[in-house]
Amino acid sequence: MKPTDLEKQIIDNYTRDENMMILIFAQWCINHDLNPEEIYTRAYPNQHDNVALQQSINLTVSKEEAGEISDQTLLNVLSLFGNDDLAFVVSEEILKRNNMKKS
Repeated sequence: MKPTDLEKQIIDNYTRDENMMILIFAQWCINHDLNPEEIYTRAYPNQHDNVALQQSINLTVSKEEAGEISDQTLLNVLSLFGNDDLAFVVSEEILKRNNMKKS
């Protein structure tokens, strides 16, 4: 395998994994009646019209059809990709939801 082929394969794998992370985030939002675009924009206000996010939103299913995605799973996946700002906003939403349950 040529070095350029290996580099392309590494980039392709990373992109595929990153797209899976975005899909997990978007589906988690749908599962919790949250708008993925709004949550993402709160974390990254200067990144408008994220194509990968739009594509992932199009791949989500209703929360009735979806499997459960635990809060910790999402936070772990976001952490793997260094999405600390998004993880912070997600954590705020988790805290809000938990506080509403206690009320």
